[in-house]
Amino acid sequence: MPVFTRQQIQTNKTELSKLAVVKDSINTDSLGSDEVVLKVESFGFSANNITYALFGEKMGYWGFFPAQDGFGIMPIWGFATVEYSNSPDLVVGEKVFGYLPFATHLVITAGKITANDFYDVSPARKSISSVYDQYVRCSADPAYDPNKEDWQLNFRPLFMTSFVLDDFVGEIANPDTVNIVLTSASSKTAYGAAYLLKQHCKERGLNYNVVGLTSVNNKAFTQKTVCYDLVLDYQKFATLDKNASTIVLDFSGNKPLLLDLQGHLNTSMQKMIYIGVTDVESQAKSYAGELHGEFFFAPTQVNKCMKEWGGKGFMQRYAVAWGGFSKHMKPLLSTTNITGGEAIQEIYLDGLAGKFDTSQMYVLRF
Repeated sequence: MPVFTRQQIQTNKTELSKLAVVKDSINTDSLGSDEVVLKVESFGFSANNITYALFGEKMGYWGFFPAQDGFGIMPIWGFATVEYSNSPDLVVGEKVFGYLPFATHLVITAGKITANDFYDVSPARKSISSVYDQYVRCSADPAYDPNKEDWQLNFRPLFMTSFVLDDFVGEIANPDTVNIVLTSASSKTAYGAAYLLKQHCKERGLNYNVVGLTSVNNKAFTQKTVCYDLVLDYQKFATLDKNASTIVLDFSGNKPLLLDLQGHLNTSMQKMIYIGVTDVESQAKSYAGELHGEFFFAPTQVNKCMKEWGGKGFMQRYAVAWGGFSKHMKPLLSTTNITGGEAIQEIYLDGLAGKFDTSQMYVLRF
């Protein structure tokens, strides 16, 4: 029976810039019934992954894939192939998309298998939502296009959040809502949500403006996306009408900025919703002042939408939204391929330092 050599990149939980490369073996003789070896083929990389590391302890992201004491294995989203299978329903060579470790291989216990997907039902997997345990079979995925894998790797988890966030905001926005303000507007999840919010405004019988806040360096790119009605650099946020009813969608995690926005809008702030973190530096500091907002947990909204639309209906709606968005963004983005363990560690450290190029889609392979 084959033995596979596995390589993991583990992250120090208290000092995220410290990484450890751990190698071990997967002996297929020791695998139990329905256990399957997935080989990680390729994966995307963005500020979303850095958020997983930053909130690994607080939100439970370290619980999916076990690591040595003091370390965690950061989750990634990517394509994998079945390299070995003790499941009668999964054959070697099948391609899937899902939540994977920062590693070359993953052993799962396959369960709840359908023609469209299956789940890791291993009791050792300390999951915070079934959304993260699902592996979509590419052969049955309406959103899968073999010629656009780089797009799926970079946008599938992010645009899924954009997709359900748009639905959530559609529930809380009302005829009095004048502005929907998105921070870190150059990030993929933010402008994906902005695209949908702008597109659906009139359909909802509403008349809000979609406003992006971003850095001076990223302003030109953000304007080129044409996903926003207005793009401002962070220093100009005070030009927003402080008397206009406003929803703030935060992707930055920059507390001083949010405190300033909260103070400027005061009673006109309808809601402040926290979605992600792109400003790693601000997370390492403490700031006085209390924010009045709430966290958005995408899997909860995914489950709500699936109950309303059904699993098939959800995927069909997502595929339509994704098709329109990817066509809209195609002229603006290009792909950077990164191969090998050392290069992968370097791009992780660049991301930790906030050095991602917003015009690039990063595709990583071990």
